[in-house]
Amino acid sequence: MSSLSPARRVELELLANAVRQSIIESLVAAGSGHSAGSLDMADVFTALYFEVMRHDPSRPEWPDRDRLLLSAGHICPVRYAAMAHAGYFPLEELLTLRKLGTRLQGHPERTRLLSLETTSGPLGEGLAQGVGMAFAAKFDKKDWRVYVVTSDAEHQAGLHWEAAMVAGKYGLDNVVSIVDRNFIQIDGATEEVMPLEPFAAKYEAFNWRVWECDGNDMGDVVETLERTKTTPGKPHAIIANTIPGKGVSFMESDFLWHGKPPKRDEADAALAELRAAREKIGSPA
Repeated sequence: MSSLSPARRVELELLANAVRQSIIESLVAAGSGHSAGSLDMADVFTALYFEVMRHDPSRPEWPDRDRLLLSAGHICPVRYAAMAHAGYFPLEELLTLRKLGTRLQGHPERTRLLSLETTSGPLGEGLAQGVGMAFAAKFDKKDWRVYVVTSDAEHQAGLHWEAAMVAGKYGLDNVVSIVDRNFIQIDGATEEVMPLEPFAAKYEAFNWRVWECDGNDMGDVVETLERTKTTPGKPHAIIANTIPGKGVSFMESDFLWHGKPPKRDEADAALAELRAAREKIGSPA
């Protein structure tokens, strides 16, 4: 059962819908970028920025903030959209995605936009960076937490599992690996390109506590994230099962949308669907 009140859940679902609309607008303005993963992680990023994380948009370098790392840097449109709606920068700036000189690069650049925490792009590096931060927090006796958003396909990289081994050894229960388990990568299905299953068992073998949730169900996402705060002793992996392209019917579960943006007519159709869905949120079943 979700820890959210019905009213708060509706509020967060409306925010996630707004984030998805902003993703579409920024991608079509850029003319390049990654659609599927950005859309399917809108619920997770909304939950993090609006419910779960300790942060302050007016103080992006507040020392006691929770850290959020996006290891799968190619889905940065969802992070930028969530940040803009949370008040880190104006919504209009989303339309500068991937433009020359923009702060919103095609992969996050730490020095361009405060609170990004890391520069990311090469897959498989984010968890190692996050584990280092979590270890530092423990060493300094700080209570801030580290959330690392990872793609499922980047678990094909060896460095990721080296980081998992370190976190398991030291019992870093202040680090959470949130896996976008959408089963696709740029060349097709993950289980055909390089199988990951048994996925949960791999993390458990490295002495992590594993949680699974419906990554497109706001209540399930929030409840699972909150439970990691009250379950000490081991690092946490959340396998968030998502539908790539969530919210746009012609993109959903199609790996070809992994790395391409919508054209203007496709964007208009996507926005129409999202606006129609917005009207249904909170309506009686």
